[in-house]
Amino acid sequence: VQLQASGGGLVQAGGSLRLSCAASGLTSSTYTRGWFRQAPGKEREFVAAISWSGSSATYADSVKGRFTISRDNAKNTVYLRMNSLKPEDTAVYYCAVTRTIYSGSPQNYQYDYWGQGTEVTVSS
Repeated sequence: VQLQASGGGLVQAGGSLRLSCAASGLTSSTYTRGWFRQAPGKEREFVAAISWSGSSATYADSVKGRFTISRDNAKNTVYLRMNSLKPEDTAVYYCAVTRTIYSGSPQNYQYDYWGQGTEVTVSS
């Protein structure tokens, strides 16, 4: 399984970005897909996750109302739309896949596959 994240970059505070994560080698579309991030000097943290159907999603409190996760199973791709970006959103963003079927609290799942990360920098 390979996950290819893209879409990061430099943006001013208040701006928007859309991250994409294309997966190859997945044997099922029922896997839960997620996004995590790691800021310099900090531990990796959960950002958002989405069920296989796209009907359910969970967000970290810090991004709720600003970020939207979505997926296109036909393309094996998950997206993270980030609006109203803040300097504290600066981090390397990683996409991940878990075989765990979504049933709530995806921030606690063990994720089986990880992408290489895409860097997001938000200037003030």
